[in-house]
Order: sequence, then C-alpha cells, then structure tokens
Amino acid sequence: MKKTYFASDVHLGSDLFGPPVEREKQFVRWLDTIKADAEALYLLGDIFDFWFEYKKVVPRGFTRFLGKLCELHDQGIEIHYFTGNHDMWLSGYLANETGVIIHTQPLATTIGGKQFYLAHGDGLGDNSLAFRIMSKVFHNKFFKFLYSNLLPTHIGIGFGSAWARSSRQKDLKNPTPYLGENKEHLIIYSKKHLNEHPETDYLIFGHRHIMLDFPLPPHARILILGDWMRYFSYAEFNEEKLELKQFKNPPF
Repeated sequence: MKKTYFASDVHLGSDLFGPPVEREKQFVRWLDTIKADAEALYLLGDIFDFWFEYKKVVPRGFTRFLGKLCELHDQGIEIHYFTGNHDMWLSGYLANETGVIIHTQPLATTIGGKQFYLAHGDGLGDNSLAFRIMSKVFHNKFFKFLYSNLLPTHIGIGFGSAWARSSRQKDLKNPTPYLGENKEHLIIYSKKHLNEHPETDYLIFGHRHIMLDFPLPPHARILILGDWMRYFSYAEFNEEKLELKQFKNPPF
C-alpha cells in the first residue's frame, strides 16, 4: 500500500541540538526507510535552519539531504516543499535542481479521498502587531532585493545563519509548551477554517515544535508535527488512517 508522509522543522545546519551533520544523516536515514512505499512526501517548512538563494550562490552543505531529494524524485516520489519562516526566500534552485514542488501558501488538497489542509503554520491565527511587522519586512520583495544585492554573500549568509541560531537559542532555553485548546493559535485558526470549509478532514502544520494530535468535532483532526531536534517525528497516511509517529532509529 502506497503511503504519504509529512515532516517539518528539521532545521538542518543548526548546531544547538547536536552536530548538524549527524542530524542530517538521521533525517536522510528516515528518508531511506520511506522510499519503498512512499507515493508523496510533504515537507512543511523550516527544513533548513537558514536558507537563502542568491542568483548563483546557495548556503554550503546539505549535500546528503539534497542528493536524497533528487533520488526520491527520480524514482517517482512527488515531493512538496512548503516555505517556513526560516527558509522562505526560495528563488528556484531547489525546484530546478531536486524537482520539489514549492508552496509559499497553505494548500488544500485531496489525498486518498480525504481532504487535507497543509501549511507551515507561522502566523496562522496570530494577529499580533509584532508578527504583522515582521511578516511585511521578510515578505517584501524590495527588502529581499536589497539583501541579495547590497550585502556580499558571505555577510548575508553569515547574518542570516546568526539570526536563525539566535531564534533557536531562545526556543532551547525557554521552549513554549502546549498552551491548551483555547490559546494555541493553530487550533483557533483550524476551528475558523473548519467553519468555512467543513469538508476538511485533516489539518497538518509544523512550526510549533510540539507533537499534537487533536480532534476537532465532528470528524476532523489537527496534527502538529513536532520537529527533528527533540522528537524526530513525522506523520504517515496510508489512505485508511493518519498517524503521528517518531523515528525509532537512535539519533546520534
């Protein structure tokens, strides 16, 4: 039976949760275990801790992961890549080199006869002023132009990597636990989405770095995928059931 897999928040390149290359190897080992029965793979954002595509330059490293994407694509597995808040600035390199399908917005799609709503999750349900300001800056095409053309590549990539590391340091020191049904932005957002689209069966997100499988009456479920720093977690759908799982191969 062919299956569909979902993963997010690998943060390749981060050294705050162990050696970066070992986590990359771990994720590639998982990709090896799913390639025999995978029909599609959905990567729901923040796969890289920092990613920026200049016209002729991309961040160095990640060769094992990029090579594995090419291998999976070449054997006919459909790979969908959602931009997250750490890897939003894509300009075609990943799509052209590895064959992944890039999504910059949430996606409503049918898989195995079920209705899925998929997104990274940053900003959904969060109407705070801080988020709105940050979102306008980072999604501004002129700002992206300035960043890619005024800063030398080594400075731009160095600055971006340092910013990403600072973000992860805060999460490491003060991780935000599950806040409860009435405070989690993604649950609040999902309830609103279901009111407008009651045909939805499953809503799957990344971003929050928690593992959550939460029922939304009368029939829907929301899954938050966890991450590949603490949980090594993913979701698996075999057209009969959707499960949130953890990769059991010991990390490093």
